Formats: sequence, C-alpha cells, structure tokens
Amino acid sequence: MGLEIENTDFDDSDFREFGERLRNNLKALEMVLARPGFGEGDLSFGAELELYIVDSNGRPLHINQEIIAKLNDPQLTLELNRYNLEYNFSPVMIKDGCFAATEREALAAIDKINAAATEWEGKAVPVGILPTLEQSDTGYHAMTQLPRFEALTKELTDIRGGPFTIAIEGEEKLQLAMDDVTLEGANTSFQIHLRVPAAEFADYYNALQLVTPLVVAMAANSPTLFGHKLWQETRIPLFKQSIDCRPRDSLHPIPARVNFGNNWIRESAFELFAESALLYRPILPDCSDEDPIAIARSGGTPSLHELRLHQGSIWLWNRPVYDPKGAGHLRIELRSFPAGPSIKDMLANAALAIGLAKLLQPSIKELLPAIPFTYAIANFYRAAQSGLAAELFWPSLKQNQPEYKSVPDILKSLLPEVPENLAAMGFVPEDYEGLIKIIEERLATGQTGAQWQLSKLAELRKDMHKREALAEMFKQYQSNSAANIPVAQWK
Repeated sequence: MGLEIENTDFDDSDFREFGERLRNNLKALEMVLARPGFGEGDLSFGAELELYIVDSNGRPLHINQEIIAKLNDPQLTLELNRYNLEYNFSPVMIKDGCFAATEREALAAIDKINAAATEWEGKAVPVGILPTLEQSDTGYHAMTQLPRFEALTKELTDIRGGPFTIAIEGEEKLQLAMDDVTLEGANTSFQIHLRVPAAEFADYYNALQLVTPLVVAMAANSPTLFGHKLWQETRIPLFKQSIDCRPRDSLHPIPARVNFGNNWIRESAFELFAESALLYRPILPDCSDEDPIAIARSGGTPSLHELRLHQGSIWLWNRPVYDPKGAGHLRIELRSFPAGPSIKDMLANAALAIGLAKLLQPSIKELLPAIPFTYAIANFYRAAQSGLAAELFWPSLKQNQPEYKSVPDILKSLLPEVPENLAAMGFVPEDYEGLIKIIEERLATGQTGAQWQLSKLAELRKDMHKREALAEMFKQYQSNSAANIPVAQWK
C-alpha cells in the first residue's frame, strides 16, 4: 500500500484489465522463481515503525502532513489517519549488526520527528493502540487526504455494502459500527522484513507461522480501546474487523482480507502470491505498461506492479514480499507485532521471532502433521486475547493427540536454543545477546507492555476517574518509552 496511485475512480474495464495483468504477473513470477539461485545472497533485516503523534495532553494530534512537509524525509511516509506516521528503516545486512543499527536509526528518527513537532507541542510515541484514543478521534475527518487512502476507503465500503461492525469481547465488551475504515488507523505496529532464500522460503515461513503466536503473546501492548479493557493485543481483532469488507449476508466462505493464512504452504512462496491473486477481489486496479512475461523470458527482473499493489491490499499477518531490485529477492514481512513499548523491546521481539523460526525450520515438515492449520489459527487468536496466560496447541513427534501447553512453558523450553540459531543465520552475537536477555527478563517477570498498562491503570483507578487514569498511565508510558527502558523494568 506504499505504492502511490493518482486515479481514484475505476470502472469495470479497469478491473478486467487489472485482473488479466495480475494473471500475467503470476506467470512471470513463476518463471523468475524457477531460476537457479534466485534471491540468494547475504540476508538482510529491515523494518517499518508506525507512530502516533500526540499533543502535550497525550491526545491525537493531526499534523502528519505538516511534519512530512517540514522534514522532507523520504523514509517518512503518511499513514491512514492524520495522527499517524510511518518510518521506513534502512535495510542492514544481518552480519553488520542490524539490530543495533536499527535501534540507533529509530532513536534518531523519533528525535527528528519530535523536533519538527515542537511547533505544535507534539511528540511521536510507539504504542499499539493509544490509551487516550476516543471514538470521536476516528471518522473521515481524521483520514489523511491521499488518493490511495480515498480509493481504499471507497472500494472497501462499496464491497461491504454497509457499515463495518466491531465486536470485541475481553474483560469488557466493545460493539460499534463505522461507516469508514479509519478505525484501522488506531493500530500501529513494528513490521519486520527479513530476506529469505527462495529455496528455504516454504519451511522457514511455516516455522514462522508456528512460532508467531508465542511472540504475539510476549509482545502484547494493546490492551484497551476507547477505555475498554479488551484483548492483550486488541490490534489483532480490531484490524481484521475494521476493514472486513465481506458482504454481511453472503453465503460464500470468502476469506477475510486480514487473516493469518489459509493453509501451510507446501513447496514455495508462489502459492501465497497465487492465492492472493485468485481468492481476493482487486480493489485498486491501477495498471502499468510493463510486459512482465517478456521481461522474465529475456532474463530480466519484472517489477510486477499489479501483483505488488494487490498484495498490499491483502493483509496477511506474515506476508510474502517480492522485491524486484537488482536481480530480485523474497522477504517475509512480519506484521503482527505492535509498536512499543520501547525500541529495545521491539527489536527483542524481532530477534525472538527470527531465532525461534530458525530453530524449528529443520523439523517443520515432521511437525506439521501434528498441528493442522486450523490449530495454528486458534493459537494466534488465543495468544492475542490472553497474552502470556494463553494455552496453545503445541506439536510434538511423540504425541497421540493434540496437547495444550502454556506460552511460558513453551518459551522456556525453546529459548535456550535461540542464540545458537541466530548465530547460524549469520547474526552477530553482541548484536542479539542483550535482546535475548530482555526476553528472558520479560518472561521471568511476566510483564509485557499490555500487562504493565493494565496493572498501572488498575492502580490509578483507585483515586482517579477512567479518563484521568488513562491519561496518567499514558504519561508514564511515554516517559519510560522515550528513555528506551525495556518494559520488564518499568515500575
């Protein structure tokens, strides 16, 4: 969705042409992926960080376009709502200390944004869902006025044929209806990009799908919305429901555009790209003039504009990315982890996810028969709802039936082997050792970002009204986050 478009009005002929070009893109992709050695090379790490911009009272501040204009930084991009920004990090080879380099760049970027926002007494803060957000902060008036956002809203609303309904039940319940998709902008995340060799993609991707619920539970940082205590990681159901454009009365089992996936993949990344092209209706039929099949046949690397644009409108929590730069390569984009609480926490989550997946990759083919994909989906939502208190289906080659295990028990058994697997991938020990200690401390204390927010809120509610308590809790959150203190050490 970072690909900008100019046109926002489409007719049936646009969709027909886009569909034909999408199928040609798939044929070209299949040819490119079949090339010996495609995408091989040193592994790299990249990331995107979505941020809230808040005023001196911790309330949303609608100045993202003003900051963009002031800074003129190509790594800063606009998000759906006017109080959000996204920073796109420079990719770093994992052998070059990618985590430390990303941490330095993140702290510098936030300082730069804060300096630009001083004029409006604003600050940028990484938090999954802003605790002080109110329902009046969403709606068309809050949307960033860009053609791609307007087109996205129009097409999703037209397909839906009515309001988007939100129904989330946790400690408290929240039910509401929205006429637009701006509630999606309440969610901010730390999205990780990891380059993966095409030949290893299927096994590594499946392993990553298996371990993602563990990291979601550890990373949880979004326990409230509009003052309601909901899931430990409320972003997960909120994102899905806020842009769920499936017709309300349809009898057809159309998959949601935001989902964890439809199955384990068998052989290659191509299956995921083909699935997106064949299962999901295009919503932004913007076409290029490229002949991708001719380029692929001549040994070139096609841009596959239509396929990449279409992929950007299907929000898998772990999404395949085709990058045409150079001779082309594949990445996995990890989208399920929230922004915050601190930069160190986010990088620790990244190291944990990557290392766990590498640990299970060699045995993943043997493990998959012991965990049907429907169980993996259930694990994902259990982890988002209950965090470290979740019990998950966990596969074993010795089981006779599905077994439940708690998230802490699973992690305690796997975590000691994560460092050696990061080293085997080429990560530098001094780059990840401190991050693993952050995970160990968080696991020992049981204090995730979500748990800290809820505990602090309960403490403050003894003497304050809810709105005051939320504001004070967030004020303390901001202070700890800005100091880059791991959440397990927050008082």
